[in-house]
Amino acid sequence: MLTSPRQRAQRTCALVGPDWDAEIEPGLAEWDYGDYEGKLSADIRKERPNWNVFRDGCPGGEMPAQVSDRADRLIARLCTMKGNVALFSHGEFGPALAARWTGLAVSEAQHLPLSTASLSILSYNPTHPHVRVIALWNAHPARFAC
Repeated sequence: MLTSPRQRAQRTCALVGPDWDAEIEPGLAEWDYGDYEGKLSADIRKERPNWNVFRDGCPGGEMPAQVSDRADRLIARLCTMKGNVALFSHGEFGPALAARWTGLAVSEAQHLPLSTASLSILSYNPTHPHVRVIALWNAHPARFAC
């Protein structure tokens, strides 16, 4: 189990697996918003009407190429691990990771929104084991309750 260094991801991780030993993985941190930290997207768009974090990045923070490189480094690490690995991350880095997992540009992550406390599974195509796929996306555990 790997978790972002941010406390909210660590708290979620602890709720899901209170007896598991989670490792802090800096690569799972949320997008660095730089000058936009603490601002709502709607407020940013008042100054930059067509702004999109996945395409434009954040002045003073991370740009899409930097997030792409970070995701690629994390994917390389994940590919060395055995078995299933639970990841606890954030709403804009998660889609970026999924985009890179499937070989897409980070800008395509805009098509993969995540809700809070959702579950997603990155996997491999069972009939083509070297093809990375998104097996489940943005599911909510309450939807699976009996």
